Amino acid sequence: MNMDPVLIDILWHRLLNVVEEEARTLMRTAFTNILSDAGDLSAGVFDTRGRMLAQAITGTPGHINSMAIGVKHFLAAYDVDELSEGDVLIGNDPHLFSGHLNDITVATPIFWKGRCVALFGSTCHAVDIGGRGETTEARDMYEEGLYIPITKLYAAGELNRELAKFIDGNIRKPYEVMGDLQAQVTANEVAGERLKEMVAEFALDDLSGLAAEILGRSEAAMRAAIRALPDGVYENETYADAFDDPVLVKAKVMVEDDSLTVDFAGSAPEHPKGINVVLNYTRAYTTFALLATLCPDAPINDGSFQPITIAAPEGCILNARKPAPVALRHLVGHFAPECVLGALHQVVPNQVLCEGSTSPWAIELMGRGPAEEPVACLLFNTGGSGARATKDGLSTTGFPTGVRSTPVELIEATLPLRIHRKELRADSGGPGRWRGGLGQTLEFELISSKPVGLSSHYPRTRHAPKGLAGGHPGQLGRCFHNGEPMLPTGTHTLHPGDRVVFELPGGGGYGPPSERDPELVAADVQTGLVSEEAARELYGYTPSGRNSA
Repeated sequence: MNMDPVLIDILWHRLLNVVEEEARTLMRTAFTNILSDAGDLSAGVFDTRGRMLAQAITGTPGHINSMAIGVKHFLAAYDVDELSEGDVLIGNDPHLFSGHLNDITVATPIFWKGRCVALFGSTCHAVDIGGRGETTEARDMYEEGLYIPITKLYAAGELNRELAKFIDGNIRKPYEVMGDLQAQVTANEVAGERLKEMVAEFALDDLSGLAAEILGRSEAAMRAAIRALPDGVYENETYADAFDDPVLVKAKVMVEDDSLTVDFAGSAPEHPKGINVVLNYTRAYTTFALLATLCPDAPINDGSFQPITIAAPEGCILNARKPAPVALRHLVGHFAPECVLGALHQVVPNQVLCEGSTSPWAIELMGRGPAEEPVACLLFNTGGSGARATKDGLSTTGFPTGVRSTPVELIEATLPLRIHRKELRADSGGPGRWRGGLGQTLEFELISSKPVGLSSHYPRTRHAPKGLAGGHPGQLGRCFHNGEPMLPTGTHTLHPGDRVVFELPGGGGYGPPSERDPELVAADVQTGLVSEEAARELYGYTPSGRNSA
């Protein structure tokens, strides 16, 4: 089917608006700040073959790009012709969806003129899923929480009450979790109504013609971007300091004509602790990094994924086998795309950003409140991202995740915490022609009347984010409990009045520091981003603002 190019452009942008409204509706109706403020979610539209057509800008790649495979699993379990209007599908199998049990995926088929024409889906992080919580201590996946096999949350508009009771009875925060699930259902319904308005306005019978155009053009754009690279094999390795010993992540990028393969053979084997990564999650983040680097203007959808193959040996830490524990899979999984970008720096140095803080640092509290009510919360804080070849890195901005830091006002309004400091961490960004983004310093006090547990799993405390092309690494992260150094991995008991300080890492710098514009150095000093002492030592700064070198 040939469609008018102008009409395709109009329909494409309408589709983007629809999925963005889906994400925004989800955030507005959510019960937890994990969704409403941190944005630990995704939203997308899929055709009746389960192919992702478009995704919302709001959200995180680990969710949306794993859902690109997950919706196909829904349709393998329920043939599209067997679905009814009002059905809502649900599942959280880590290997089929987003890599750990806390991420719940919900998909809603949309009907037009009696036929299913699309599905809207979202994946959201649940504040609690039972079990041990988000810790590395589980011995297998079954200890990590409630497993929800692919099933129907709603059937022809009727809530599956037995399933709802089962979920409700196995989690610590049923009100919040069930509220967020209803927000997912509502957001999908709103998006479905907008889609029906669109197909009615443009007299479309279905999305098949539009899907063919979108996916075909996206694939062609990605193949052209890969074809522009020299054929060859490019390798890199890095270390994730996610647990007691460093975890090796090794990538081989193979370019041949218009196809690209990434093989993670040689990476560390499965780990006994819950830092293992399922292949779907590895694929989700790696494809995102490749698309963002090589073809940033192309849509991220099923078409642009076609030229890319992601492989890792079964039993490798990036392709864990069931039932390996996976609760904190991001501690290693977020290093996979950075490793791949390090390999691509050999061929597209001006398109690759340096390593950054990688995974966000979370305040995860578990325990009992004053009235013996369960306390289970998760708040994110981000460090600095790596510098680019032409720009400084972004401060307190995550990459590759899209999760955001939680505002102080919301933390204090909803948790037994008082924030004493939340500020940019001076000198944390790696020096270079372009400076790495800054991390942040966060100091908080427990004001609860009872002790609570703090689960800590903080990366970049032993292996600093590397710079590129002569740039220096960013500063390592550090954490303190009542003024004493705190182990970055483990579970700690906080008592009323205890204080914790996070000093989050900064991103690596790009290019030699001696080549940095003296005016930029002076501006960094004046705004407190770089201390005068560090500026003199690293950049040859003098108070006049001139480079003495």
